[in-house]
Amino acid sequence: MTKKWFTESVDATKEVLETSIEQGLTAQDVANRQSQYGKNELQEQAGKSALELFLHQFKNPLIFILGIGAIVSFFTGHLVDAIAITVIIFINAIIAFWQEFKAQKGMEALREMAAPTAQVKRDGQWMDIPAKEIVPGDILKISTGDILAADVRIIEANRLSIDEAALTGESEPVDKKVEVIDDATVGLGDQRNMGFMTTIVTSGTGLGIVVNTGMKTEVGHIADMMANTEETKTPMQERMDTIAKILMVAALAVVAVVCGIGLYHGMPWLEILNTGISLSVAAIPEGLPTVISIVLTMGSTQMVKNNALAKQLSAIETLGSTTVICSDKTGTLTQNQMQVMKAYDVSGRYWEVSGKGFSPEGEFKPLGHHIDAKQSPEMMKGLVVATLCNDAEYLKDGDQSKVRGNPTEGALIVAAAKAGLEQSEMLSTGGYSIVEKFPFDSARKMASVIVRSPEGKHFLAIKGAPDVVLNHSAGFMVDGQYVSKLPVSETVGNCALKTDAADCIVANYEAAIQDFAHQALRTLAVGYKELSDDDLKRDHSELEQEVILLGLYGIMDPPRPEVRAAVDSCFDAGVRTVMITGDHALTAAAIAREIGIIRSEKDRVVTGAELDSMDDDELRRICPQVAVFARVTPEHKLRIVQAQQFNNEVAAMTGDGVNDAPALRRADIGVAMGITGTSVAKDSGDLILLDDNFSTIVKAVRQGRQIFDNLRKFIRQALTANVGEVSVILFAFLMMGPEAILPLTPLMILWINLVSDGLPALALGVDPEEKDLMERKPRKRNESFFSDHLGTRIVTRGLALGAMSYLAFDWALDKGFSANYAQTMAFAMLVFAQLWHLFDSRSFTTLFRKNPLTNKSLLGAVAISATLSLSVIYTGIGQLIFRTEALQGGHLFGVIMAASLPTLILSAIKEVTKTKLV
Repeated sequence: MTKKWFTESVDATKEVLETSIEQGLTAQDVANRQSQYGKNELQEQAGKSALELFLHQFKNPLIFILGIGAIVSFFTGHLVDAIAITVIIFINAIIAFWQEFKAQKGMEALREMAAPTAQVKRDGQWMDIPAKEIVPGDILKISTGDILAADVRIIEANRLSIDEAALTGESEPVDKKVEVIDDATVGLGDQRNMGFMTTIVTSGTGLGIVVNTGMKTEVGHIADMMANTEETKTPMQERMDTIAKILMVAALAVVAVVCGIGLYHGMPWLEILNTGISLSVAAIPEGLPTVISIVLTMGSTQMVKNNALAKQLSAIETLGSTTVICSDKTGTLTQNQMQVMKAYDVSGRYWEVSGKGFSPEGEFKPLGHHIDAKQSPEMMKGLVVATLCNDAEYLKDGDQSKVRGNPTEGALIVAAAKAGLEQSEMLSTGGYSIVEKFPFDSARKMASVIVRSPEGKHFLAIKGAPDVVLNHSAGFMVDGQYVSKLPVSETVGNCALKTDAADCIVANYEAAIQDFAHQALRTLAVGYKELSDDDLKRDHSELEQEVILLGLYGIMDPPRPEVRAAVDSCFDAGVRTVMITGDHALTAAAIAREIGIIRSEKDRVVTGAELDSMDDDELRRICPQVAVFARVTPEHKLRIVQAQQFNNEVAAMTGDGVNDAPALRRADIGVAMGITGTSVAKDSGDLILLDDNFSTIVKAVRQGRQIFDNLRKFIRQALTANVGEVSVILFAFLMMGPEAILPLTPLMILWINLVSDGLPALALGVDPEEKDLMERKPRKRNESFFSDHLGTRIVTRGLALGAMSYLAFDWALDKGFSANYAQTMAFAMLVFAQLWHLFDSRSFTTLFRKNPLTNKSLLGAVAISATLSLSVIYTGIGQLIFRTEALQGGHLFGVIMAASLPTLILSAIKEVTKTKLV
């Protein structure tokens, strides 16, 4: 187990690692430790080569069967058939290869995040060295802007703050300290005396003892999880594997039956081989992988328009199968822009602050009173203090508003702007100037500045933790008047008669703090103090006493406005939304209640510490009841996703940080943030949100469901055609005995599969969505494409199409037409029967319940398919290649009309009887 360095004192850490703050390590120490620990870098595992990926595509059972058919065709002299099948095999393999040929950049991205150099003390001297040469025990200098080169135990912290969001999910920079943490169970985000590799120093300076390097660091641990986390097959891939196996078994069974019949009748081996080739071609839908890829690609294109970029095509359909969405909080469910939500002045008045993020558009709305914020002297004075005692800077670029610096401080500037106080104007033309700053530090929990006012006087502007500012105050500004903390019997502000005013003010103030805390708002209090010229020479520890308290502000990263409706839409569709965040449980729970993730008292909130005490079985048991997982680590996220999958859930996981990468990789569909996401997260995910918005996921779920519906429609159409092709040959063998003539040649079958049937079937990929699309419960993980009796309908419709085709073939032979003419009749009958069947494939009810004109693409595709197929019959080149003969006009008309009968009759039976078997 990794040593918990945060529980060790500085002296103990130095002793264990045998190092000195004054001298650092010696050259000999470094050499020995580099030999023991190796380079301070992340190890990368080699992936599959391009050739290996390409050859892998030929392991598909469908491809295998087609390959055998191509070989047999070649050796039996059917060169055109052999070439056509071979081309199809390579087209399918190339398309699948390009889908998978996306090099896994996750480890490379992690390596790029590491610091290139670092400043360490060796032999008593500070020196810059390549970060990969750092060893445990090195004394590392930490400065603002640095990327930490290793995991360190902080031994000196001067207002040191580090952004660990990518690693822990914590939305705010973490203030670091030196003191020991006694609780050995605290999570990564609460280890405030530690610094971690790849995190960024946002402010201050410090020193640290390197405790872990390379793959032993926290980010190295994540890299190891990424390398060893198995990427699960998507439900789409599992279903396609099932189809491939079914078709392979069916093809072999049919070939075996026909060969047995042929041998029984004493047919020559060459004829049996020709028949076997025709059957293998007829049984396998050659265009199935290609058309599915094209349908998914069209869906991918549409998703990009909705701000979702699919990296893997199979992930698109998986979205439609999703049963649980494990969503990060910050930036996905929330705006990732801190905002003042509530304001309180010490007169006892509350205001709700409207607006969105860092935009200055918004206002202070009175709550329970009618006083405008601008009419409250203490509120306006407080906003002046909050704006001037502030290291953040408000920036506006055209219509875009943003804050440079700490987001919480930026929220105060934006709130002041909503009340008409512009920071830049106050400091440039408003007459205010900053004389001296006393920055925030974690010891005193305050920050203050000396300000020169427009009148030339000086005052101290102070902000900090509400309880600390209260303890440092001498009194309050109430309705513009000073009220001392000393007992005074009078009525002031909102306080009742005959009560002690100061006690009442304090009680109301503390109640406001509690109220804000219950709403998971981060609170900051503000105050001020008039200064004399002599005061300007005093230390800030003296100045920050006996201040006048003005009020406080409740700040949070608010939910996105559209998220509540999106979560409700998921709930109606049977998709659970679970929040998984590195943030504190109270904050996470408050957001979850507001947006509808927590909908009742039964919905649990579980912390990372609680997860550590659970085994996998217990986690799996509680997963269905948990709405929020808070203060979690990368291991927790991975365990949660695995537990959901064990419960037969199809899990989508969102994330933006390095800490999310293993879970993104493991999830059925990993959803990475495109704006705030790290390159590691993007490389680990299957889908990238271009707007980082949860509602985009819901749109993608809707589209995924529609794509699944349309794929089922296409597979129904394609496999019905294959059953028809196989059955027409079987009917010929069964009815004609040893004198059987093939009703269709292999090349005719290929044409039907790829052009006559494949082209219009593509149009099913853009069929409008069904009305109940988002009202259905999610599909089960193991639900096949053939569920709800779809397989039965494929067989019955296919047999009907095959029977009509054989009857046309047999009628032509019976009338004395040539074998080629009879084959052309069978070919035309099957082509037009499939085109009629297309309109029935559009619906899971019957064609009588769906307007045939709502899919213009389908009408166009049917027209093109019919025209191309007729060209095979009526052009010289078509007759030469396919050995067809021109049909008489009356025969062609009769074929087109008769071809509609299977679809119309069976649909009518289904409409009347409500059976799902036809």
